[in-house]
Amino acid sequence: MSVSIEISLVKSKSELMKFIKCQWQFYKNDQHWVPPLIMDRKKILNKEKNPFFQHAEADYFLAKRDGKIVGRIAAIKNDLHNKYHNDKVGFFGFFECENNQATADALFDAVKNWLSKRGLTHMRGPASFSSNDEYGMLLDGFDDSPRLLMTHNPKYYLDLCDKYGFYKAKDLLAYKLENKKVITSEKLLRVADIARKRSGIKITSLDMKNFKSELDKIKAVYNKAWAPNWGFIPMTDAEINAMAEDLKPLVEPSLVLFGEINGEVIGFALVMLDYNQVFKEMNGHLFPFNFIKLKTKKKEIKWARVITLGIIPEYQKRGLDAVFYMECLNRAHNLGINLGEASWILEDNEMMNRGAQVMQGEVYKKYRIYEIAI
Repeated sequence: MSVSIEISLVKSKSELMKFIKCQWQFYKNDQHWVPPLIMDRKKILNKEKNPFFQHAEADYFLAKRDGKIVGRIAAIKNDLHNKYHNDKVGFFGFFECENNQATADALFDAVKNWLSKRGLTHMRGPASFSSNDEYGMLLDGFDDSPRLLMTHNPKYYLDLCDKYGFYKAKDLLAYKLENKKVITSEKLLRVADIARKRSGIKITSLDMKNFKSELDKIKAVYNKAWAPNWGFIPMTDAEINAMAEDLKPLVEPSLVLFGEINGEVIGFALVMLDYNQVFKEMNGHLFPFNFIKLKTKKKEIKWARVITLGIIPEYQKRGLDAVFYMECLNRAHNLGINLGEASWILEDNEMMNRGAQVMQGEVYKKYRIYEIAI
């Protein structure tokens, strides 16, 4: 006789900690998984402190069998998304589950019912919490650890989603970039050189001494540059401030680039060292001594991730992205880093995909956003 699945709402701090820590049991045999920092998870899931909740609401659910946690999920209603896109889409996120369809169905049903009660018509995900956070389910590329802030999951999660009735909403691509290949791209070098001369673009790097004013530059560019993209959600000033505060200890200033033309900031690139290589050894704990590794292990990092590279619409299609790519490449090389990941890129974002291909980038990982009608 099969034992039924119990779905319970997370209501207390102790239950929230169980929600966070249960993730470890689903990856105990996965050598490529990178444990998240528990203190970061507590912060992002805190409805009082995460500025995401100034325009959204969410609840967290645990699945149990015989008192043992066998899955978890978050139900998310993002008012900013629905206002921006004029739709009624809800989201699921922070999904973890045993390899059992009944458990997955119970978790997805819990979110579907939660969203339905709030008048939403579709469920999309995984989004933890939005497209500005960890986004998508790993579809291809399971033989490698994720780069910084990218997702990772067991392959059977795809079957759980497919059998529930989810369909593909969009695929996201991650390109592997190798210095030795990029520098042989005559087209990239030529386009970058012409664009630099024609535009008079000036590339500067992050000034940590004037961090607040530098952040204002990011705010001026970010929402303009990415607005046309599918699934895009504007970041509020409070969200950008929070993100900057989180990333500040890890930022390599020479890899945070601004492009200016005639004194106007027209583009921005954020490239981060792949600290996942270090986090993997920490097993979720920064203290008491693991924070030291952030500095001592920094020189061992061999990968960087191009997290964002955006140019405001009126300056797009002028080859200026090639200028940014070359700057990123050369600066990373000067730090001893010759491997990079450009991610994530929408499968139908022609401009970004073309740029990655010109750099002879290889699509080496894919992620899927699922959707289903409620």
